Amino acid sequence: MKKTLLFVILQQYADWEAAYIASAVSMLGQGEYEIKTVSLSKDYVQSIGGFKVLPDYDAASVPDDYEALILIGGMTWRSENTQKIRELVEDCVQKGKVLGGICDASAFLGTVGVLNDVLHTSNDLNDLKQWAGQAYTGEAKYIARQAVCDKNVITANGTAPMEFAKEILLALHVASEEKILDWYYFHKLGFYTAPMPKM
Repeated sequence: MKKTLLFVILQQYADWEAAYIASAVSMLGQGEYEIKTVSLSKDYVQSIGGFKVLPDYDAASVPDDYEALILIGGMTWRSENTQKIRELVEDCVQKGKVLGGICDASAFLGTVGVLNDVLHTSNDLNDLKQWAGQAYTGEAKYIARQAVCDKNVITANGTAPMEFAKEILLALHVASEEKILDWYYFHKLGFYTAPMPKM
């Protein structure tokens, strides 16, 4: 039985923020995982880059059994419809599953109250406070870092798809830490700079 990773993608989602995670899971996970997509409906979702995806699930039909809920950033997280994702997030936290949010999706987690008791980051603290309002009381736990993982909650700013992917891979134990770090440095530093992976 494969372990399911749920990627939440909305209209105008940031395709590159999902691509590193999905490809690394495929390469390092030895066939243990399957990637499924979730959106507000089962209609086609188009990325910022123009890729069209037909989601596997809408917000109301997500399976109960999954390993992680990963919210991919994009241009429409601030629409009122995204509150349909709130229940998915709350369910994920209640089950103790891995929860990730990058770019505006990380700030969305602030509107749900998820960030109040964990170390976290986002694009900008002041923007997070303004958007989340009274639901967000976690300013003391905000860290100005590319990506942060605490208590199975992973957050990242919009310039950190590689760091976000690394933290998710580590939290899921997709492979050994050594293999994950080899993958990260190879893609982050480049073919001619990164240390060659140990065989």
